[in-house]
Amino acid sequence: MVLFFPIQQELDCINQSGEILGKIVFDAVKDEHLFKIEDGLSTLSPEDEALIAVRIAGLNAGAFMIPMQDDD
Repeated sequence: MVLFFPIQQELDCINQSGEILGKIVFDAVKDEHLFKIEDGLSTLSPEDEALIAVRIAGLNAGAFMIPMQDDD
């Protein structure tokens, strides 16, 4: 299980142990969402990798969205 928690225009990806795996960010130049692994982490479990890939595919297809934060 991976929890996707919105922070600004990014999604923190947190595993069931509470460890931050990295962030899903939007690359405006490539017009797609990308996963950036957390510093100090070298690999992900196959299950976590698959769940993150599904979320990225859904974001790129418009099935999911990252809520915008209003700081006003």
